[in-house]
Amino acid sequence: MTIYAKDVMVASFDKIHQDAPIEKAINLIQNGKVRETGHKTISLMVVDDYGQLTGVVSMYDILYHLRPDFLNISVDAGALLWTGQLKRLVETLKGKKVYQVMSMNVVSASLDDHIMVILDQMIKNKYRRLPILEHKKPIGIIYISDVYCNIFSSIL
Repeated sequence: MTIYAKDVMVASFDKIHQDAPIEKAINLIQNGKVRETGHKTISLMVVDDYGQLTGVVSMYDILYHLRPDFLNISVDAGALLWTGQLKRLVETLKGKKVYQVMSMNVVSASLDDHIMVILDQMIKNKYRRLPILEHKKPIGIIYISDVYCNIFSSIL
């Protein structure tokens, strides 16, 4: 059995411009599509004015940036008083643009990459998704759950 990226990728995915307000990304993820496998989309591909991939913004990225910056310097969050802070933190986050929150240096794959090459890359690096690019533009995305379902539904 030979499976390639083009056989597993999802061609219907959400994109967002890098200069969009993060609130738009929050809403798109909150109302994310449910794929055939039953899994909900929790990330968006971020593009520039030319439609080229500049990053990915995920639920994790948004939640990471909801936290105050000083927590990134090994401060124990449990020792802080959080009462009344969440609303202020959400308002601060809502003032940001997607490019300020997204993950950059995203690893991608090509249409004709073998599924085992993609799977190896995903497992070694603990990626849950890999964008599929053509001329630096996203044309699809592969989720680890879709790889799993595709491989095992075809052999069991």
